[in-house]
Amino acid sequence: MEKMKMESLNINKLNIEKLEELFPNCISEGKDNEGNITKKVNFDALRQMFSEDILEGEEAYEFTWVGKKASIIEANKPIRKVLRPQKEKSKNWDDTENIYIEGDNLDSLKLLQESYLNAVKLIYIDPPYNTGNDFLYKDDFTQSQEEYENISEQVDEEGNKLFKNTDSNGRFHSDWCSMIYPRLLLALNLLKDEGVIFISIDDCEYENLKNICNEVFGQRNYVGTILWKKKTNGNNMGFLPPVHDYILCYAKNINAIEDMGYPITEEFLAKTFSNPDDDPRGPWTTSDLSANHKGPHFAITNPATGEVHYPPDGRYWVFNENEVKKRIEDGRIIFGKSGNGKPVQKVFAANRKFGKIRAESWWDDKGMNADATSELTELFGKAKMFTHPKPSKLIYNIVKIATEKNDIILDFFSGSATTADAVMQLNAEDGGNRKFILIQLPEQCDEDSVPYSEGYKNICELGEKRIDLAGEKIHNTSESTDIGYRVFKLDESNMNDIYYSADRYSQGMLAAMESNIKSDRTDMDLLFGCVLDWGLSLSLPYSSEELEGVKIHTYNGGDLIACFDENVPEKVVKEIANRQPLRAVFRDSSFSNSPAKINVSEIFKLLAPDTTVKVI
Repeated sequence: MEKMKMESLNINKLNIEKLEELFPNCISEGKDNEGNITKKVNFDALRQMFSEDILEGEEAYEFTWVGKKASIIEANKPIRKVLRPQKEKSKNWDDTENIYIEGDNLDSLKLLQESYLNAVKLIYIDPPYNTGNDFLYKDDFTQSQEEYENISEQVDEEGNKLFKNTDSNGRFHSDWCSMIYPRLLLALNLLKDEGVIFISIDDCEYENLKNICNEVFGQRNYVGTILWKKKTNGNNMGFLPPVHDYILCYAKNINAIEDMGYPITEEFLAKTFSNPDDDPRGPWTTSDLSANHKGPHFAITNPATGEVHYPPDGRYWVFNENEVKKRIEDGRIIFGKSGNGKPVQKVFAANRKFGKIRAESWWDDKGMNADATSELTELFGKAKMFTHPKPSKLIYNIVKIATEKNDIILDFFSGSATTADAVMQLNAEDGGNRKFILIQLPEQCDEDSVPYSEGYKNICELGEKRIDLAGEKIHNTSESTDIGYRVFKLDESNMNDIYYSADRYSQGMLAAMESNIKSDRTDMDLLFGCVLDWGLSLSLPYSSEELEGVKIHTYNGGDLIACFDENVPEKVVKEIANRQPLRAVFRDSSFSNSPAKINVSEIFKLLAPDTTVKVI
């Protein structure tokens, strides 16, 4: 019976598989560091495939920095970690489809690679702006422990280390690039083909971020940059005091983007179309009769006044003479009453295929920093609960133009949880069922801060409370809106080292060891470890029941059935098989010996031949 791998997706292996689909002749077999046979890229063969297009020599346009190669390696490196469910911290655990993850976002993104591959419609992030005062994630594990401790200025309660990237650091910009780059590489995999990412940034790293995004997402997938007016004055900073931030937008595949913008509303239609002449064809508006592309050029005469009109310089009529005459006769071309009374065409609402209202690139009415502070003060009843929060109105508008009612929205620098608030607001407004996934490192609150004095130890506790308060406010007006969330905590693997390297232990040593599972892990920990390992969503329903003295867990109606008890009776094994799950998993010690395991395999072959059975 096969063992579950219990580690994150190996991105290198995934990339090699993609290459093999295109160029099978460039993939060969070799041995890894442990002597196992594995697939490897034959770069000489790959170069030969592109022999006429490879840049030779040293001159080539590229964007690089100190540490770039290491950051790519970091993104591709598999990890042995898990997301442990925190039911006591969650809200409406059994019914919600929203997710809140406490932990480092790089590792969390790695763990989500299979469960949410090509599943997310919108990613919004507000990463550290690298102003010289922001704490950055420290991902460089190649340094010595002493070097690492010297530059680290904060350690949270889980041992996650951050450092303040001051502008005196010789690698000031490089360290920021190395932090954001692997996270964007992993984020790309999670986006749907028609998905988009929006990233807030200021002048400090705008150019570097745009270069990185051009490389990760592809320059052709650049959608645009929003200039968001965040305050009314720049506090006399510099010669041109900054009052705006940038919000970069990139698509996963710009050719696959569905119509993006604000939905057409009755208010828009009423404002745009009217029927002042009681035209039986219904409400209408007007549009220009000329265009700048080559076309007919002739005189159009107003039959009521005899006034003659020609297209403006450099423009042409969109219809030929016969068509113009016919449209004047049936009232589809009229002559304006203002200015020179030029001919215009009626556009009827009934004949128009509506898309969406485009969002322009200058946003000065989508909330400001002061609005964010005010709304949080109103929610918490206290000021200064967060530093530099974003207003929910800003994120609400991004979600509104970029998603449909059942989409998934991801924010892996969730901070004050504004994204969750905005998603719930929009769902309450249009009856949607959008789901959010938030990831936040549990950074400790300063002991002299307002949140600490109010009893909040870290920013995750603060963010979760904000979701609670915002959800209660929304629930007063929309009881059907999902205001809950499942909390998961990033932690080390559920498995002891022996699980990954049993071949290094003698039979005597193995017999002396009680279990390959850590003693503090619950059935819930093991279940969701299997959920991630098998690439299932974290938000699906599940149930547990007692059967013949052991507990069995059913996930999403049979996508997975698990039993982690010792000495599982054969009757239970047969009952699980009879339920025909897609997947079944047992604990390695659920069976007393190898013959018992073989018997389980035979039972499933007979009763549920399509079920994949594994052990942990």
